[in-house]
Amino acid sequence: MSDPGKVSSNWLLYDGECPFCSRYVRHVRLREAVGPIMLANAREHAALVDEVRRLGFDVDTGMVLKLDGNYYHGADCIHALALLTTSSGWFNRVNSLMFRSATVSRLLYPVLRTGRNLTLRLLGRTRLQPGLDEA
Repeated sequence: MSDPGKVSSNWLLYDGECPFCSRYVRHVRLREAVGPIMLANAREHAALVDEVRRLGFDVDTGMVLKLDGNYYHGADCIHALALLTTSSGWFNRVNSLMFRSATVSRLLYPVLRTGRNLTLRLLGRTRLQPGLDEA
């Protein structure tokens, strides 16, 4: 979805091996709402993964959005995306309805993360940090 050699100041870092993360990033209409933003597969952008790890974030436990110098991780990321994206299309309307509440985002995000981890295991795909199992 982006050139691994080019890093934008605004980006969304996600696990490209996760079918849910990849589809989410493909369907969310973020560029329409915020303008140029890099959609970065964490498996191709080691420098961004290192950057977020230094800040205490783990891409295995959630996507990371960097927007205008601010970082949003996991439930905060999905909440910010729901507030930022346009309401055009059924996916974005449902996303907005579900995650525009920070409280609902915090309650539902662990369920999404557990589904992601289980799916990766069933598909035989590795986590970004193998051996760190948090369900």
